[in-house]
This record gives sequence, C-alpha cells and structure tokens, in this order.
Amino acid sequence: MPKAKTKTFEESLSRLTEIMDEMESGSSLENSVKLFKEGAALAAALNDTLNNYEQEVTELIQTFGGEFTEKPFAPQP
Repeated sequence: MPKAKTKTFEESLSRLTEIMDEMESGSSLENSVKLFKEGAALAAALNDTLNNYEQEVTELIQTFGGEFTEKPFAPQP
C-alpha cells in the first residue's frame, strides 16, 4: 500500500482555513462534527510543529564588546 504524503505546514494551515470556512458557511451536523475532528487534529499537529521549531530558534545577542553570542529563544508572554 502506498505511503500517504505528509502535508507541509502551509498545506495543513490552508486545509484548516478551508475547514473553518466550510463550517462557518453552514453544513449538516454530521459533516460539521467530521470537519471539527479533522480541524482539531490539524490544529494539534500545527501547534506541535510550531513548538518544535520554536525550540530550534536561537537569538543572536551583541555583547558590549561587539561580539555576538547565541542564546535560546524565549518567547515573550
């Protein structure tokens, strides 16, 4: 059986937007529940992806001597 293609972040985000638009335009209860489940799974996967990338990002900070040092990225609350 062929392996399912993994969607990129952008493709997943686009699909989530489509789901939201479809739910807002009105659909049957059955379809809305199906879309909600798909959207929730996509939102969780997108959140995991963002968290993983956030851990990889570092900040470059210039010291008083003019040198640059790296420090882990700490998002502002």
